[in-house]
Amino acid sequence: MSTALFEARKLTRRFGALVAVSDVSVALHEGEIHAVIGTNGAGKSTLINLLSGELPPSSGEVRLGGQDVTHWPQPKLAHAGIGRSYQRNNIFLPLTVAENCRLAAQARVQRPFAWWESAQACRTSTARAKAAIDRAGLGAFAQRTAASLSHGQKRQLEIAMCLATEPRVLLLDEPLAGMGPEESHRMLDLLRELKTGHAILLVEHDMDAVFAVADRITVMVNGAVIATGTPDEVRTNRDVQAAYLGGH
Repeated sequence: MSTALFEARKLTRRFGALVAVSDVSVALHEGEIHAVIGTNGAGKSTLINLLSGELPPSSGEVRLGGQDVTHWPQPKLAHAGIGRSYQRNNIFLPLTVAENCRLAAQARVQRPFAWWESAQACRTSTARAKAAIDRAGLGAFAQRTAASLSHGQKRQLEIAMCLATEPRVLLLDEPLAGMGPEESHRMLDLLRELKTGHAILLVEHDMDAVFAVADRITVMVNGAVIATGTPDEVRTNRDVQAAYLGGH
């Protein structure tokens, strides 16, 4: 297997006496979807917050392309190519799809020297926004307001906003939450397409979706990893069956 593009090594996060994440190691490779599963309270979202720089670890390290980025703040990690989505939609509802994505692109292509120009005049951010919208499958909705989109389309828009920053790594926190079957299938197709050129960490509760799309799966219980492997390896792991999959 190739060298990991992005990885956590023995990450731990304590909140007083509570250990939310305990000695967690996970490696993300370009061209793969690495899913993290576990019951509520297992530490999955805390792990994403640590990886994205939104929370500092109590111990352990995070490496991007072999470089130690453990203590980089979230904006610096974003500029270095770490994009993330959230459990709840984090979009600007009154703005159009194109405007949402252009704002995301501008965060990566800042032009403080051109303060007198309209932001819409930046061809680079506009081009990146359009490319992201098309790749996320929202080209026909570019001029629609975000508020008018369906729930599934709003989730696609949040991923498009990530793509507009041109990330190398995507940290996706429950992108299928609240979706019906048709929207879920569209999102899974998008994830399969996006793994080309990206390393993807997927936190998701829909087990059918996880086993359908993931190349590797890490299982967390009470903040710790109990298993990591291919979907078949995880499905047949007795510890996983007992702790999470109900013994089936």
